[in-house]
Amino acid sequence: MSVYPRISLKPEVADYLKSVFLNTEVLAAVGHQEAESRFHNLLTCLSHPPSYTCVRASTHLASLEEIRHKLGVELKKQQMCSFSAEEVSLQIVPHLKIPDVLLLPVDGPRPVKQLRSEVVVGAQCGSAVLRGANVFTPGILACPKYMKAGDVVSVFSDLEGRCTRGATSFQGKRVFVGNGVAEMNRPSIFCVDKPAKGIGVRMVEPLYRSPSFDGVLPNLAFLQNLPSVVVGHVLGPCPGERILDMCAAPGGKTCHIAAVMGDQGDVVALDRIRNKIDRIHQNAQMLHLRSIKAYCFNSTQAVSSDPAHKTEGPPFPPESFDRVLLDAPCSGLGQRPNMACTWSLKAICSYQPLQRKLFHAAVQLLKKGGVLVYSTCTVTLAENEEQVAWALATFPCLTLQPQEPHIGGEGMPGAGLSPEQLRLLQRFSPELILDQTEKTAPLPCRADRDTIGFFIAKFLKN
Repeated sequence: MSVYPRISLKPEVADYLKSVFLNTEVLAAVGHQEAESRFHNLLTCLSHPPSYTCVRASTHLASLEEIRHKLGVELKKQQMCSFSAEEVSLQIVPHLKIPDVLLLPVDGPRPVKQLRSEVVVGAQCGSAVLRGANVFTPGILACPKYMKAGDVVSVFSDLEGRCTRGATSFQGKRVFVGNGVAEMNRPSIFCVDKPAKGIGVRMVEPLYRSPSFDGVLPNLAFLQNLPSVVVGHVLGPCPGERILDMCAAPGGKTCHIAAVMGDQGDVVALDRIRNKIDRIHQNAQMLHLRSIKAYCFNSTQAVSSDPAHKTEGPPFPPESFDRVLLDAPCSGLGQRPNMACTWSLKAICSYQPLQRKLFHAAVQLLKKGGVLVYSTCTVTLAENEEQVAWALATFPCLTLQPQEPHIGGEGMPGAGLSPEQLRLLQRFSPELILDQTEKTAPLPCRADRDTIGFFIAKFLKN
């Protein structure tokens, strides 16, 4: 785990996060030394990918064992076609508590030697490479002046977004992610008249080796972070119900909800961005799900002021849905791998008001006796436990509920919630697994602690 330092943050952001994780309630609960250790471990974890790939199996189309077998066959073919002569044993194991999850171990960080010829990619592309992807041409920022197809190159990720597209070299802050073989020459990659598409560099010696899922069983094996799969099960949708996914794009959770329901009922998906709605439709079609209806709409305005409003799409009359998922827009500080965050503190703190507007709409749209699940992929207190405390104070009709499955930790102290309330929350805080016994434990036993940072709260509307 020493290949990368901790995630690079602006000093004001680092100080803010430290104040969150070392707040008075946390220090009283675990002590200063333990709190400090957890905080620094978190920052280190965020710059590394999890030690496994999580696949959500489409068990509404085939059994888990059948999908597991087909996945093994496809990945074996991929391995045989690889440029690398190194053969890696394929291990695909089911999760112990989640019936539609398969886990594949990631090998890394590996001892890969850096080469003289260098390609620089954007931070988002670099993060994708660390999770098993090849380098697609839009992600390439710089490459050698005379690079041609077949050249072996080292790939680096630009951490601060300062590399100029089309450069021949870059000496700014960057990090090594592995070696690959160029699939195109330089003029093709940076052609102005006809932007290049497809794979620009095929990774043959990645720092973290994991399978590429590009085109592999697209309707049966869906890449999704483990906590994101947990959310769908915590929501607990039942056949025949009407469900709202308020901030749905790109539709992974929407499709999971429909699959858990056996595609029986109505799943309404909203998002503000038109092309993201198209992506939801594409995913639903690929997964053979017909119960999904997606609309381009601002969810903060999704409640109709006209009780007689009867149109199929938004806005909707109050109390229109049996269950609501509010997977809220957030600062995203739990995403992994994330080697550098260039956001200002103002930007990171800007999400709380929007989340509260969405909460107001969610509570109004939920039927009495209905379930609301609130989730984020960030680690801040303000967007997680503080929002729960605010919601309980603002909406007396809401009560916290137990979650099933509950494989993450409890909520973090600091927002004034009681110990009982914190135990009902589910916070995924990635941890470095340092104990040798734990490192060699079976993957399903380690997976629940080695996730992205994530938060889930479940409410009942009384």
